[in-house]
Amino acid sequence: MVRYTKEHKQQTKQRIIATAGRRLKRDGIDGSGVATLMKDAGLTNGTLYAYFTSKDELVTTAVADQMRAQHENIVAHAAPGRAGLEQIVRWYFSPEQRDSIDDGCPNAALLDEIARSTDPTRQAYTDGALILIDDFAARLAPHDPPSARLKALGLLGMMAGTLQLSRALTDRQLADQLLEQGIRNALVLLDAERHN
Repeated sequence: MVRYTKEHKQQTKQRIIATAGRRLKRDGIDGSGVATLMKDAGLTNGTLYAYFTSKDELVTTAVADQMRAQHENIVAHAAPGRAGLEQIVRWYFSPEQRDSIDDGCPNAALLDEIARSTDPTRQAYTDGALILIDDFAARLAPHDPPSARLKALGLLGMMAGTLQLSRALTDRQLADQLLEQGIRNALVLLDAERHN
């Protein structure tokens, strides 16, 4: 029997979480079975239970990881203040982001299914969303972030809904125009906050 080091086990678990996150965004939570999730990680079905108690626990962990990665890789690297929010908005509403479902936003890919998921999955999503909106709020109102929290949540919702709609449209030109309109709508919202 082969014994693996703690580092190897942790690397394997991270690979399962990362590949599951991409698959869940591409095929949905309900559309991703254990066999597929484990095959993506190069492992057998039974291996799941060496790392997670259930598919639901893997989904919860993958959602939390996707939300964390979105914050760390995109939001945390943006410039401070309104300029950073504009960077985030322009990145978010790019055709590349829209067309890259696997590596794109977990909000736009999974929001409808998360609403019907287990309480732990919904809590993992909520925790991740709160980190995003608190970052947005700190950029909207640096001297009083709590005052901009609800507006930041509205911005996140508008962004996710617009991206979902753009992904769903078969008319590419209309989908691109919607992204451009999303940028304009978000900038109006940001400018309105600055003048309050």
